[in-house]
Amino acid sequence: MARTIIAGNWKMYRTRSEALALVNGILAGAGPVPADRELLVFPAATAIAAVVERCRYSRISVGGQNLHPQREGAFTGEISAAMLIEAGATHVLVGHSERRALFAEDDAFLACKVRAALDAGLEPVFCLGETLAEREAGQTEAVVASQVRLGLGEVSGADLAKLVVAYEPVWAIGTGRTATPDQAETAHRFLRGQLVERWGAAGSGVPLLYGGSVKPGNAAELLSRPEINGVLVGGASLEAASFLGIAAAK
Repeated sequence: MARTIIAGNWKMYRTRSEALALVNGILAGAGPVPADRELLVFPAATAIAAVVERCRYSRISVGGQNLHPQREGAFTGEISAAMLIEAGATHVLVGHSERRALFAEDDAFLACKVRAALDAGLEPVFCLGETLAEREAGQTEAVVASQVRLGLGEVSGADLAKLVVAYEPVWAIGTGRTATPDQAETAHRFLRGQLVERWGAAGSGVPLLYGGSVKPGNAAELLSRPEINGVLVGGASLEAASFLGIAAAK
């Protein structure tokens, strides 16, 4: 069975000191979170090392929000897999809708990022999902299938044990609109089918996270669905109480 992961993407929020205060609050209140749920946070790059040190020997894993596919080079402002690993990160986000929309990252480039992360020993959390226009045009399945085929084109069956996929309907990210549990489960079921079709039984063990205006009030119903193996939380992960409310929801 796929693991259950509760992940918080802090985006460009929280300085180093603020990130430490936030993770302190999560650590202090994590007791009620079921033991079989993995906790994962993605702070800004400048805070990764400090958060890793604070979370050492705890149940919280730490990831980076971005990486460049090259090992090193003249890529001003970028961060490599080796830099993330030296800072203590174990995971990295790839293909978040904001990277796709704001920084014009396409699936061919994202496939290189996924491969670079896996080769370095990082666990990529590959994000995909349709826009509102695509959903209204009935293209959700075609978009998701294309993103799997192209964005995960460099992934082998042996890599799947170190891969997480997050379904993020773009129209629900930061808008206050949330896919209904039925909509989310339908998309996840289709996504699962794509993974199994491509990689066989190994595809059934890849954790599928839902992302898109997840809050304590809707987390329990989302997490109750068999094909939703966790959530990728944005704004609600910026306060310890709301993130913990989601993590403990059942």
